[in-house]
Amino acid sequence: MRVIVLSFAAIAKEEPMVQPTSISPHMEVVGSDGIHVGTVDHMEGADQVKLTKSDQAAGGEHHFIPLAWVKRVDDKVHLRQAAAEAKARWKTH
Repeated sequence: MRVIVLSFAAIAKEEPMVQPTSISPHMEVVGSDGIHVGTVDHMEGADQVKLTKSDQAAGGEHHFIPLAWVKRVDDKVHLRQAAAEAKARWKTH
């Protein structure tokens, strides 16, 4: 009998979550299609990105997106989904 041991990482094959400290106020947030979603206001706790309400895309309300939606951060915050999908699913509190 042979026993095969697989690590969770080998099975999951997901990218690691972005560190909240890599996201700063005033960074642009874009969908996977490169379309503007909003502008970071600040991190709300360890797992929510709060977007500014003054951004044209916000309609005068703060919106929140989960950190899990963030694929990577460079000079912008890049989401895993297209802008339209993110806007359809973001939350207002």
